[in-house]
Parts: sequence; C-alpha cells; structure tokens
Amino acid sequence: MQHDSITPYKSDSEKHVQIAKMFDNISNKYDALNSILSIGIHKGWRKKCVNRLKILQPQHILDVATGTADFAIECSKLHPKKVIGIDISEGMLNIGRKKIQDKKLDTIISLQQSNAETADFTDSSFDAIVIGFGVRNFQNLEKGLTNLQRMLKPEGKLIILEFSFPKNTIVKWFYNFYLFKLTPFVGKLVSKDNRAYTYLAESIEAFPNNEKLVAILKNCGFTKASYNSLFFGVSAIYEASK
Repeated sequence: MQHDSITPYKSDSEKHVQIAKMFDNISNKYDALNSILSIGIHKGWRKKCVNRLKILQPQHILDVATGTADFAIECSKLHPKKVIGIDISEGMLNIGRKKIQDKKLDTIISLQQSNAETADFTDSSFDAIVIGFGVRNFQNLEKGLTNLQRMLKPEGKLIILEFSFPKNTIVKWFYNFYLFKLTPFVGKLVSKDNRAYTYLAESIEAFPNNEKLVAILKNCGFTKASYNSLFFGVSAIYEASK
C-alpha cells in the first residue's frame, strides 16, 4: 500500500486533517508514551542528530513536525539565533510552548501551526532543517521535501530522524511483535485513542525508508543524501544538503 494512503482514521478527511486530530487527541499523553515505548532511547537519537549540525553552527533552524518541541529544545543547545518549530497539531504545540517557557527558551524558540507542504518562509531562510519522526506523516512527501529544499540555504543541511524496518530476520520478528502488538495495546490503554498507535505501525511499515528515502531526497533536489541506521535498523538518521 502507498505510504501516503495510510491514514489514522477511516474518514474522507484529508490526511493532514486526520493527523492533526490524532495528535490533538493524544497530546497530553504523548511525551509519557514516548518515554515508555522507547525506554528513553529517542532522546539519545535526537542528540546524535544535533551533533551532526555542530560543525555547521546554524543560526536559523526550522524544526518540522516539532510536536511537543523536544527536537527544537535540543537544537537550542547549538546556540542559534532562532529556532522555529512548526506542526499541524495545536494540542501538541501548546504542550511544547509550556516546555519552552519553563526552560526560559521563548526568546530563542517560537512555535507556529504549519506544515512542510504549505510553509511559506522565504527562499534560503534556514541554515538547518530537522524533522523528528514526522516525515511519515506528510500528506505529500515529495511536495513537502521540495518545499523544505527551497527554504534551506545553499550548503545548508536537512536532518531527518525516522523509524525504519530492520533487515535482520530475528530482529525483525521481535520488532514486528513490539510494533504491531505491544505498541498499539499500550498506546490504546494510555492514550484512549484506538487508532493512533496502530497507525504508527502501519505508517512505519508502508514508508519508503533507507535507500528509498535517500533516492526521494535526491529527486527533490537535495545533494549528498545518505542515511545511517540506528539500534539494529529500527530507526535511521538521514542527512542531505542543498
């Protein structure tokens, strides 16, 4: 099944509308569930991503699908002038704004409701763009990536952190059990949204990962596109330049 046809709910609404509704529904439980289901490993993955930007010393950073702003907050450790986080879920953004205020980062980080496909920042606005576990949710992957390429400065970097599927047969078996059985069960129990974490599994399975996503990045105008697998291949960091 095509990745862009995977949606959270059986509804005639466009994918981005359903995604926004899903994240609004689970926003209050999202951070807790993330920590439970990943055993906190996702925090280290984000740090790896930000470390890849150190040499660039980016002053203006865009965090796409920022959610509750964890990636934006991690990016603030690079001492940029400005980090802008965008997301389509107002519920997630509200949680993120509270975190940013609590950490006294509101002079550096600002959040706004928008998405990769329609964000209208001027050409060559950002030294770096990051996306943490959000590229799967783009309604139109190529349109979104092409728009991000437009907004990236020449020699700027795009960093994507995204789930993928391990290639090792034994690891894949355990991952399938975790992803398709355990995760939806815990997600449904805690978040009270019957579809959110089933959609997570379905969207990961259908998404073009590893070499396929690298090829799409190149087709969208990025150069030096590559990926590195994390944790036996259950996730990957993608890096590309303009």
